[in-house]
Amino acid sequence: MEILRAYMGVKILIVEDEAKLASMLQRGLKEEGYQVSVAMTGSSGLEMAKSFNFDLIILDIMLPGLSGLEVCKQLRGQAVCTPILMLTALDSPENIVSGLDGGADDYLVKPFNFAELSARIRTLTRRRQNGALASHLLTIADLQIDTQSKTVTRSGNPITLTATEFRLLEFLVQRPNRVHSRMEILEQVWNIDFNLGTNVVDVYINYLRKKLDKHYQPKLIHTIIGMGYVLKEGEGA
Repeated sequence: MEILRAYMGVKILIVEDEAKLASMLQRGLKEEGYQVSVAMTGSSGLEMAKSFNFDLIILDIMLPGLSGLEVCKQLRGQAVCTPILMLTALDSPENIVSGLDGGADDYLVKPFNFAELSARIRTLTRRRQNGALASHLLTIADLQIDTQSKTVTRSGNPITLTATEFRLLEFLVQRPNRVHSRMEILEQVWNIDFNLGTNVVDVYINYLRKKLDKHYQPKLIHTIIGMGYVLKEGEGA
């Protein structure tokens, strides 16, 4: 009963074209106390996500017409920051990374266990609730991040970041002066707990450096050889 009460009022949008799966998810989540709405197409899901205030969106990546990946990109492009849990039948690293790069917060490969889905939902909604209580302004040196408006400035100059670049920067700024390995960054920013065998972390660190450090002093993103990356004022190792 305590668990049920904790999630009453949490609103979830399911965008899934498989009627049987959508019905099963809706029924199961309602039994756990969530308020659940369902959209059967990408276009209707996009409109609902833009028109109503949801706490979480469960989004199938393979939808007729407008794909889940495109829905995700459009929502992030229009500053809709609702956490997105992507459902995919394609478990290759490339497809998973594409979904996360498009702005998804987590992914789940079909077929999945409902208990695992429920655990992922609790994590994402708890993260959103905790974030709402924390200060939405993060600063280091002359760099400032507004986690509500998803804006970044350095020396007062606006800097445009993609959704993935923003998540990576937010992770680093919230943990300054700490060295983070590539595996830790994959787990915390991309929610990937296995080695993809790619240099995706290095690529995105380089993107941030070009935007944040190339034309400013002091340099903030440093490489610690053989260990990983750290965000701090001062010289790197």
